Parts: sequence; structure tokens; C-alpha cells
Amino acid sequence: MQFAAGPWTSLEDVPEVLLRHRDSDPYPFFAWLRRNAPVLHERKRSGLSVWHVAGYADVRTLLSDARLSKRPELVPAYVPGPAGLNRHLVHADPPEHTRLRGLVNTAFIPRRVAALEPLIARTARDLLDRLPEFGVVDLIEEFAMPLTFSLICTILGVPDELNTARTRQILAATVVPSADAAQRAVQERELHGYLLALVAHKRAHAAAGLAEADLLGALVAAHDGSDHLSEEELIGTAYLLLLVGHDTTVNLIGNGMLALLRHPAELLRLREEPELMPTAIEELLRYDSPVRDATFRVSTAPVELTGGVIPAGAIVSLLIGSANRDGGWFAEPDRLDLSRQPNDHLAFGRGPHFCIGAALARMEARIAFGLLLARCPRISLAFRVEDLRWRPSRVMRGLERLPVMLG
Repeated sequence: MQFAAGPWTSLEDVPEVLLRHRDSDPYPFFAWLRRNAPVLHERKRSGLSVWHVAGYADVRTLLSDARLSKRPELVPAYVPGPAGLNRHLVHADPPEHTRLRGLVNTAFIPRRVAALEPLIARTARDLLDRLPEFGVVDLIEEFAMPLTFSLICTILGVPDELNTARTRQILAATVVPSADAAQRAVQERELHGYLLALVAHKRAHAAAGLAEADLLGALVAAHDGSDHLSEEELIGTAYLLLLVGHDTTVNLIGNGMLALLRHPAELLRLREEPELMPTAIEELLRYDSPVRDATFRVSTAPVELTGGVIPAGAIVSLLIGSANRDGGWFAEPDRLDLSRQPNDHLAFGRGPHFCIGAALARMEARIAFGLLLARCPRISLAFRVEDLRWRPSRVMRGLERLPVMLG
């Protein structure tokens, strides 16, 4: 059966109040989907059709289903991101995905991740030392963002002069691009210029015999030497790692800290039982996942689900945020429980595209939350939750700002 009645519901059938708060609080919307429309059809203004999948079992299965391709070019009208920067492992199927992932995987093996712990702790302490003892600060802009971006710059080998607030801004603009075409074109040109300058820096150092042992230098060598990497793949991979290598962890720290501040009993519990930190991080990942929707997928063959079939050629959106609140899998899914076990959440995906930086994100979060709780014993929200603004991203879930009161 093709798209039909029953569980195959369209966006027009969703209560308007749920759609209005889809960015700020998607969980009532997700709950409605799981009850009434485990697969929802949405026709975008662009004319594209998207099938949203809401239930845990379906999302978990489809995350590693080979019938769902990651190649945006299979949907010609779909715009995956900044022009010229989309040839990377997130937009590739095997064997291209296997080759590209192999080139970056060595930077994220457990031994190398563990070696970064002193640097992460030192950077976090330095940032916390700059915060006032009393007053309002933005934990996103003044802590989470510079912490995570400095780390990915270290891993890639970005020189200090290219590790700037402006760089973070132009990268963030690609997650929520401007609606103004002219402004978007300016932002993309600036981003291209930055990435080309970064690659040129690596090539100049290699030519002078000063090549550093960093990931970007290794990628440049792969391109210039054995030709295992095209120029477009080199630039696209640099862009992907700079963006995703810090943006998801910013959201983990921001969303997680907000969840703790909204649940003071659990926050106190974590202060009194710091050994809960590993399970606490898994619960924060589940409770308000930093990636709300899995990245692009398109069906290359009909996909059968309960009640019908998603046709071939359809964009399929796997709602990770909804799956992680599915009461059929998690007991009391809307309750924050920092000792929840087991906790088989899908925040980092599953299958061949499982997040390559998951171990690094977990370690960053463990250090960040531990130091924040130790250094800020009287931290509280500085604004009403209703006044916080969430970035209207089609994939990520993260706050624009997280103003907190210290002291």
C-alpha cells in the first residue's frame, strides 16, 4: 500500500498549538505523533515531501537500514547545506563513506581521546576563571561554545589566528542559514575563504617541513599525496568536522545544564553523588538530545512500516528526539532520572553513521558538568524558561543563549 489513511497522517492534521511550539518544546508534538501518526507526511513549501518517523523501534531500525541513502544528490531539489561543502562522510554511502570515515577515524580512537582530557580540563578551568563570581553570564557564549570549539581546533590543527569568535559565527550561520539570499551568499563566501585559508596554511607548513601531527594536516597529505581525497572532499570534511565537532557538544552542555536547573532535586543528587556522572550524561543525552532529527536520508526502495509503505525516492526524517522519549521503550520517558539504567538512547545515532566523536563528546560533557557544579554552587536560571530561544535548526536542538545567575 502506498501513502494512505490510518497512521499515515499529514502535517495538516496536527493540532496547531503543537506546531507553533515545535522548536521551543517539541516533546508534546512528538508524543502526539507517537500516539496518532508514527509516520507523518509533510509537504514543504519548496515542494519537497518528507516522511517523519517518530517511534523508537522504527527509528532504531532505520538508522542502519541500507535502503536509506545519505546522498542528497538523489533528491535534486534538496539543498543539503552551503554550496561546495557537501562532499563529506555524512553525505556518503559505502564505499565512499567507509573511505572518508577511515581517514578521520584515527583522531577519535579511545587512546587519542583520553590523551585530550588534561587539555579539556585546563581549557574549562580557564574559561570558568574568567566568569564573574556574581552576576548574569551566558553559558553558551562564555563557556560551552569556546570550550568545544577550542578543542576541535586543537584536534584539526587550526592556528590561533583562525580560532576566532567570527569563525564560530559563520559556522553557526550554516546551521540556521539566513532567509536573505544575498546575505546567505556573503556568509558562504566568507566560510569558503576561511576554509581555503586553513588548507593553504597546512600546505605551506608541509612545504616548509613544519607539518604538524594533526587531523587536517593528515587530510591535506591524503589529498596531495595518495589522492585518496578530492579537493571538494577535503574542504567539505574540514567544514563538517569544524561544525559538528563542536556544535553537538555545545547543545549537550546547554540542553543538559538547562535540564539540571529545571530539576533541582536531580541537580542536588548529582552534586551529592558525583559517581552518577556517567549515567547522568547518558540521561541528559536522552532527555533533551542535542541532535533532534537524524541527518539526511532518502529511500532508495519502498520501506515497509506498520500500516503502510514509504515509497522510494522519499526524504525520511528519523526523529531521534521523539524516539528517546518513547514510553514503549523507556519507563516514565518524560522524567529526568540521572541513574536510569539501561539507557539505550539514540542520541549519537546507530549503525555505520554512529557519531564518530561520541567518546569525545561524553568526555567533554563529564569534565564540563563536573567543573561547573564544583565552581558554581549557587547557579540558577536568569530568565524564565519560556523566554529562552531555541535555534530553528532542521537537525540540531540547541539554545541560542543560556543566561544563568552566579552567586
